[in-house]
Amino acid sequence: MNEDQEKTQSEIVISPISDEDAGEVLTVQRAAFVSEAAIYGSVDMPPLTQTLSELEAELRSESGLTARIDGRLVGAIRYVERDGLLLIGRIAIAPDVQGEGIGRLLLESAERASGADVAELFTGSLSEANIRLYRSCGYEEHERVPDGDGTAQVFLRKNLRAG
Repeated sequence: MNEDQEKTQSEIVISPISDEDAGEVLTVQRAAFVSEAAIYGSVDMPPLTQTLSELEAELRSESGLTARIDGRLVGAIRYVERDGLLLIGRIAIAPDVQGEGIGRLLLESAERASGADVAELFTGSLSEANIRLYRSCGYEEHERVPDGDGTAQVFLRKNLRAG
C-alpha cells in the first residue's frame, strides 16, 4: 500500500477543542498562516504573532473544534456565538493536508454545533482560495472593509436556519 492509500483510509476525527490542545493548535496555526503572510507580504498578522498564553486565554473564552488524523492535530476552528450570530475565526489547516476537505469539515461541524441563525467569517481580499472555499460552502459576501493598503477584509455570511 502506498502513502496516498494510507492517507485516504485514515479517519478524520473532529473533537471539541481543549486547553490541552493549545500548543498543537498554535503550531498548526503558524504553519497554516505562513502562506497568508506570503500573499500579503507581511508576517505582522495576529495568527502569526499570537503567543501561547494569548491562545490559551482565547480557548477559555471561545468554542472550537480540532481535526486529527491518526492522533495528529491537522486542523482547528474557533468560534463564538452572540445574539444569534455564529462568528467563525481562525480556521487553520496543516499545510500538508490543505485542500483535502478538512477545513470544509470543520466549518460544517461548527455550523451544526451552533444554535445560531447566521454564521459570519472573514478573510483578506487577496486570499482567493479561502474565498472560493467559503463560497462553495454557501457563504456570500456581506461587506468589504478597506485596510488602507489596497486590500480589504471580506466578510461573508451564511443563513443556517430557514426563515
